[in-house]
Amino acid sequence: MGETIVLYPSHLRGHIVSMLELGRLILKRHPRFSVIVILSSASAAAAAPTLVANSSSITVLHLPPSTAAAAEDKQTHFDLARHDASNLRLALAAIAAAADLRALIIDVFSDAAFPVAAALGVPTYYYFTSGAAALAAFLHLPTLHGSTTKSFKDLGDETVNIPGLPPIKASDMPWDVLDRSWRMYDYFLDACRNMSSSSGIIVNTCESLESRIIRVIKEGLCVPDRPTAPIFAVGPLVESKVDGDEGGGDKRERRHECLSWLDSQPSRSVVFLCFGSEGRFSAAQLKEMASGLERSGVRFLWVVRPPPQDASAKSTSGSNDGDDTSIEKFMPEGFLERTRERGMVVKSWAPQIQVLSHGSVGGFVTHCGWNSTIEAVHAGVPLVAWPLYAEQKVNRAFLVEDTALALPLSMSNEDGFVSADELAKRVAELMVGSGEGKVVRERVLAARDGVVEALSDGGSSQISLAAVAALWKRG
Repeated sequence: MGETIVLYPSHLRGHIVSMLELGRLILKRHPRFSVIVILSSASAAAAAPTLVANSSSITVLHLPPSTAAAAEDKQTHFDLARHDASNLRLALAAIAAAADLRALIIDVFSDAAFPVAAALGVPTYYYFTSGAAALAAFLHLPTLHGSTTKSFKDLGDETVNIPGLPPIKASDMPWDVLDRSWRMYDYFLDACRNMSSSSGIIVNTCESLESRIIRVIKEGLCVPDRPTAPIFAVGPLVESKVDGDEGGGDKRERRHECLSWLDSQPSRSVVFLCFGSEGRFSAAQLKEMASGLERSGVRFLWVVRPPPQDASAKSTSGSNDGDDTSIEKFMPEGFLERTRERGMVVKSWAPQIQVLSHGSVGGFVTHCGWNSTIEAVHAGVPLVAWPLYAEQKVNRAFLVEDTALALPLSMSNEDGFVSADELAKRVAELMVGSGEGKVVRERVLAARDGVVEALSDGGSSQISLAAVAALWKRG
């Protein structure tokens, strides 16, 4: 098999997609390598056949189910990789015996693989699927941990200073590290320390998009008490298969109806609202959003997921997308009829990359997930930032305060509720405003040009990939 690079993503669909894109990029730019992707048993549902259909040049191996995993009721993303550690060791040993294994690239949530690879003498690199802003926050976590005995959630509105980032509230730190009593907090703490000790960190961003933050990380300011691993900004990597499936099933053969609707809309006139595969809102918030869109007077395409079972304003728990509940019941009475000439509401899923690339789309209200962010920037679509979970509030700080690629939304401190008037104001400002909205629109177009240049031959991302590939070739 020759010189081989092994990729080990977490079980999360978006992380698998991003890791597969990295594998394709390696093969395209450095075809001397063979690429193997190892998927955990928990990845079976997320990595449906449609997800790897465009990866025929990549060898995909599936780890057998772990008996330890079945014994635990509540498992974190890190636990799933921890349970697969023994099976991973066997797989890596078999690959090393049959091929020239040059490197293992792992997801942050696959951190349990780090000591496994170290024991086998395999150089290990982390692939950080988010951007440099979130990476800076995580790399600095051990330092912040040593500076206080309190959890971020208890520090509330107190300012947290992270090198390279605008000051953020403690409560805006990534969701999984808000409480130091949580098991996830300890796992992240270990992963952040291991990243600093790894052979390198490959980041899904580019120099033009996050140049200052990348420079600060490389200078060691985020990890002041030890050397920082080499940083390689090789992105942004956007899913190459534009008709990707959200959750399995047969490849979508027909063009989605929302694209036909967009065909009939004026250029750059439609604002797109979509909040990722896990973003949900309460029924009250959905009605408020509908009222805001109606008041804005702007054309819209809105992807709506049924509310969670609890009463919170937003949630990432549960899944009832498959039920037969009509989205009309969550809308104000008569809303769909009153807005049918200028709006379209789609239940649960839309082909996001195709939508953002459509000439009729001129704005994007987003949860600030990194994949969504780079897809929008790649398409030159300006943003309204509505973060919900994970590291999205850190991304918002980068998008709004650091780069002016997005407009902010004022939210209630208690539950993150956004009023109809606030949404209407920001959407109208983004689409037709002459003030901050115009600045954001211009900044995003400039960022798009920078991304295109970074990904081109001789661009900064290709240079970074060549640099890390040179390390692999050396062995």
